[in-house]
Amino acid sequence: MLVAALAFPLVSGIARRRTGGARALRWACLAVALPVCALLVLGLLAGFEAIDAGPMGTPVLIGGALLLALLARLLYVRGTGAAFPVAGERAAMGVTVAIVALCAYWAVGSYAQEKGEADAEQLSRSLELRPAVMLDTSERLSLGWPGVRESPLPDVEAGARFRYRYEGLRLLAQAGNRMFLIPRRWTWETGNVLVLPVDSGIRIAFHAG
Repeated sequence: MLVAALAFPLVSGIARRRTGGARALRWACLAVALPVCALLVLGLLAGFEAIDAGPMGTPVLIGGALLLALLARLLYVRGTGAAFPVAGERAAMGVTVAIVALCAYWAVGSYAQEKGEADAEQLSRSLELRPAVMLDTSERLSLGWPGVRESPLPDVEAGARFRYRYEGLRLLAQAGNRMFLIPRRWTWETGNVLVLPVDSGIRIAFHAG
């Protein structure tokens, strides 16, 4: 598609200057349009999971097919001076552009999801690289996560602020005044994330291991 778009002004200019260029251009447009049906069929098959084209297969195939058809039509109009638009063509081209844009957003979303899952899977294999966290809180969190141990803190004095300690957590990330903690046995398929505000209600200590 990128090559076709870059060649668009070159091919149309040659077709206008050379004798017999219009006929050659018609054949060129036909050659560009021929793969459209095949790409649409493959895109639909991928959408119904009849073939495995990956998470981005359906939007890329369908969007690419429509974009090729659109480029072929515009190339034909520019190179031959054909009437444009014919009856109903403007609306059809508008719908085509809208579908291509939708497929582009779909492909980007699918890529982001696939990249996120890959990063999460990689994280689950290297949790030892994340900082270990010991968390003290004034209220019981009742996490019950595998590998996370809860223990009550001794009442050193009446009205002690922190009453519970949680060990077996690791720091995933910190954004602004929030910390994202995960259990040390976290898995990307069923893992949990604890989001805590960084304020006077918690006490955090980082340690190795």
